[in-house]
Order: sequence, then structure tokens, then C-alpha cells
Amino acid sequence: MQALDQTIANVALPYMQVSLSATYDEITWVLTSYITAAAIMTAPVGWLAARFGRKYLFITCLIGFTVTSMMCGAAQSLPQMVTFRLLQGVFGAALVPLSQSTMMDIYPAEQRGKAMAIWGVGVMVGPILGPTLGGYLTEMYNWRYVFYINLPFGILCTLGLLFFMPRSFGNFNLRFDWIGFGVLSLGIGGLQMMLDRGQDQDWFSSGEIVTEAVLGLLGVYLFVAHMITAKKPFIPPVLFKDRNFTGGLLLMFTTGTILVSSSSLMAPWLQNLANYPVEAAGLIMAPRGIGTMTAMLTGGRLTSRMDPRKIIACGVLALAWSMWEMTRWTPDVAPFTIISTIIIQGAGLGFVFLPLQVLAFATLPPQYRTDGASLFSLLRNIGAAVGVSVTSSLLARNTQVLHESIGAAVTPFNRALQGGGAVGKMWNPMHAHGAAVLDHIVNQQAQITAYIDDYWMMIFTTLPSLLLLFLLRRPKLNSVPPAEAHAAMD
Repeated sequence: MQALDQTIANVALPYMQVSLSATYDEITWVLTSYITAAAIMTAPVGWLAARFGRKYLFITCLIGFTVTSMMCGAAQSLPQMVTFRLLQGVFGAALVPLSQSTMMDIYPAEQRGKAMAIWGVGVMVGPILGPTLGGYLTEMYNWRYVFYINLPFGILCTLGLLFFMPRSFGNFNLRFDWIGFGVLSLGIGGLQMMLDRGQDQDWFSSGEIVTEAVLGLLGVYLFVAHMITAKKPFIPPVLFKDRNFTGGLLLMFTTGTILVSSSSLMAPWLQNLANYPVEAAGLIMAPRGIGTMTAMLTGGRLTSRMDPRKIIACGVLALAWSMWEMTRWTPDVAPFTIISTIIIQGAGLGFVFLPLQVLAFATLPPQYRTDGASLFSLLRNIGAAVGVSVTSSLLARNTQVLHESIGAAVTPFNRALQGGGAVGKMWNPMHAHGAAVLDHIVNQQAQITAYIDDYWMMIFTTLPSLLLLFLLRRPKLNSVPPAEAHAAMD
């Protein structure tokens, strides 16, 4: 349910945009609000489980996730949708860590590797099925059913937890570092709001954007200062003394910027520019997840036999190559080219994720692995939210700039538009029909070029991360148990 909801809405975004009367950069708030809320609420999950009991927290979050999914499907405006997606992210943040820790407890050590591998397949199947299932539900019923589909599964999961999950008791004497959590939330929320609303508010010419930037930077500064000076901060600063872990965090953030933004760009490109039906767009996007699954299974075997840094380098280069190939796309590109490119893109992500976990956690003391896994999820989600916000803002801005630049040549004085033939009559800017046709063509060309600019930016974001590999040390063979590697990955 949780993994599926990260991708199932991508294909339906153009339909939601029309239904909710939103611009392209505004409709991406549907993605970023969910990811940002999940990122912020990942940090206190361990404390909440210990404080109130894992079973009751699990059931509460699952019911909340299901109810807010239904509220998202019933939303009638963009503010309602963003609010409900925020709540969905708040409840959904705990589902993966709680299921992970529950499985680690109920299986003996010798069976944890197999259990986590099967569980990991479920995590990987979600992104694979998301675009295809979302496209089918949108075409056959309505975009609202991409959220309604959670209802039957939510009911089944809740009943399963009520009847089969062992009861756990909370420790009401625990104390949580609410100051650190509060300033971290302020920092993440302020900067994300700045990125999401900057394009609409004309960036720093707006008092709102300046205020959000100041609050965001202040929150980050206070969080770092509190983490260094507090006796028991909720993120131990000793984590950052491990070179492998710190380098792995930076790599995870960089990869996270590509993870969701690449697929959020792909869905409107296929439907709005290439004119694919929504169900066809979902089918074309599905092989990306297959590439990721294959690469993760292959990379898991190769990691124990060769230097993980080489596998990560291959994954980064595969990502960069796929983005470079996409800079050459036009709306008439062959479906085979699209599918083969996104398979390689998915494989690149798979070759980065699992070996990166092994490298990052190989030298980290065991008592810090739970905190490290939460921090990894936090950086991945922040990277994903930042990537979606930046790419959507650049796409909207560059489309406007390029439309004006290209349209400057579309005047009655242009000799190419003064012909007396059919083309001249159809494209005559002096008539309403001709002006509308020309505007459509200019806007299409502006969008194509704006997408290309986004892909170039993603290339320049991805390639420098190769330099971080020189900071990482190769771990000893079998230094990370399979269960821990899977736990860190998911």
C-alpha cells in the first residue's frame, strides 16, 4: 500500500490537474506534500512505537492511512488534496519501519534474510504496478480510484493486525527530543514550501517566499546546533563521524532527487506531448520497475563478490546515460526506445541502492543501525521532494521563457507565414484560428525544449556524485548481515 501510493498517482496527474483546476507545477504538490510529510514523520516512529506500543501504533497508522486515502479520492479542490495528502504521508511514514521491525522480531535470526527478501519484493512490486494500475483505474473509472483502491487492502490489513499481531505494551516514561524534531520539521517544511510555491510567487520578489526561506534556513541551523550541543538528540551526531555513512547519505540524497522526479516528468510527457492514452502511458512506464527489481536482485549477489563501489559507479553511469538519451526525445520517438531507456534507468537505480546500503552500514556500529536507517529514509524522501519541486518549477519557468522566445518570430511580418497556400492560410496569425494553431505549436516546442533542459540538469546532478565514491572505503566481505542490508535498503 505504502510503496504503491508513491507512484500510482503519477499517471493520473494530468487528469487531476484538470479536475482540480491546477497548473502543472501546482499539481506536483500532490507528490511533494506526501513525500515531505512522510520524511518528517519518519524520525519519531521508533519513539512512538516504544511509547505507545507497536501494535496500537501500527493499527492507528494503518486506519489513518486508509481513511486519508479515501479523503484524497473525495477531494474537490487543490488545497483539500494537498491537505489530505499531507495527512496520508503522516500516517504512511510509520508503515514501512513498523512492518520491518515487526518481521525482525517474529522471525529467528537464521530466517530473517529470507523473510526480508520476500518483504522487499513487495516493496519493489509497488512501484512496478503503480503506473500501470493507476493508468487502468483512471481510464476505466476515474482518477479518484487510484486512492479508493486502498480501502479493501486497508481493511484486510487492519483485521490481520488485530487478530494475529502479538500485543505490545508501551513505556510511558520515555522522553523524546521534541526540540530537535520541531526545528528539523521547521527547516524541511519551510524550504519545501519555498520550492513548491516559488514559481507561483515570483520567487524572492515575494515576501512569502523570503519568509519561508528564512524560516527553513533557521530551522536547519537550529537543528544542527541542537544536535551538536544537546545531551540526547534524536539523531546522534556520532553517526556523521563514519565516513562511509556520511558519504552514503549524500549519495542517497542525490539518487533520491532522480527517483521520483524522473517518473513524475515522464507521465505528462507521454500523455500531453506524445499523446499516449493514460492506460498506455502506465504500461510503458511499468518496465522501469522491472529494471529496478532485476538490478537489485543481481546487485545483491554481486555485492558480496566484488567491490560495491564499482557497482554503484555502473548504476550512476546508467542513470546519466538514460537521461542523456532522453534529451534526444521528441514526441514521435518509438515506444521501443522509450521502454529500453527507462529499463536502463530503473536498472541504474537498482544498482545504486543495494550496494550503497552495504557500503554505508558496513562500518557503522550495530547500535546505530536503526538511527542510520531512519536517517537514510529521511534523506531519500527529502531528495525526492526536492527533485520533484525543482524539476517541475524549472519546467514551468522554462516553458514560459521559451514560449516567449520562440513566439517572438511569429508575427504577420514573418515571410514564412505570408504564403498564399494552405499552410499560409492555416497559420495566418491575423486570424483567430491561425493564431490558436500557432500558439499550440509554439507551446509544444517550448515544452519539448523545457523537458530537455530538465534532463540536462538531472545529468549534471547525477555525474558529480561519482566523486563521492572516492570517500567510501570498501567493506570487508560479509561485514553486513543480509537482514541488516535489507532493513537498511527498505
